[in-house]
Amino acid sequence: MRIANLVLDDVRPTSGGDICQAFKARHCGRRVFAKTLANAPSGFFAAEERGLTMLRVDGAPPVPGIVAVGDDGLVLDWVEPGAPSLAAAEEFGRRLATLHATRPAGFGAPRDGFIGSLPLSNDSEETWAAFYVKHRIFPYLKDLLPHERRVVERLCERIDDVAGPPEPPARIHGDLWSGNLLWGADDAVWLVDAASAHGGHRETDLAMLRLFGAPRLETILQAYQEVSPLADGWRERVPLHQLHPLLVHATLFGGHYGARAAEAAAAALAA
Repeated sequence: MRIANLVLDDVRPTSGGDICQAFKARHCGRRVFAKTLANAPSGFFAAEERGLTMLRVDGAPPVPGIVAVGDDGLVLDWVEPGAPSLAAAEEFGRRLATLHATRPAGFGAPRDGFIGSLPLSNDSEETWAAFYVKHRIFPYLKDLLPHERRVVERLCERIDDVAGPPEPPARIHGDLWSGNLLWGADDAVWLVDAASAHGGHRETDLAMLRLFGAPRLETILQAYQEVSPLADGWRERVPLHQLHPLLVHATLFGGHYGARAAEAAAAALAA
């Protein structure tokens, strides 16, 4: 098999390709992880390369090394999977706080990204509230039912009232659901699928961890708070930060996600 202009041997399908096809393989005797996507949007894998590079920060959670990137796919160093241990969760919480404490230039990123297979605008805005409404909510409203959309639009009108205390931009993963944590055999938690990385609000990553149930979440949060305490009311703001991924799911998959997005908006308004 050839991916990103590399000839791969001993190719075997593996997990880790929620959107893409994923493989465990070897290149020049080296074990690697590779993924590809038929008819991938232009710049799809380059966005993930940029995201991994952005998240590669001393003291932060590790990210796999980049072997090669091309229009047809991405090849990374192989990370041997392990179990979600207590020690790994504690260390991850501390390291995630370190990542968030490194300040990017502003809210957004120099280039646009992707979330799943959808384009993700990263144009900068002066405040996080303005960035969230313009680039994380409005682009994903078209598939909601009219009554669902009205609830979300009311939230947008009151975003400054519900966004919490102002915080500086944080370097975040941007799509940190449990499937994008790789619990390694080295007792570290690795960050993967980073095409959504940008300067955002640190509570976004934490809310995403809760959305689909990350292992040992309370341990992660406790360790995080020991390094970087969260602002009062952060738990009540979880639905606000979960609104974007729910809207993305409504766009990609339909079903009940539009209703869940409206419920999250209503909960954020009521907090």
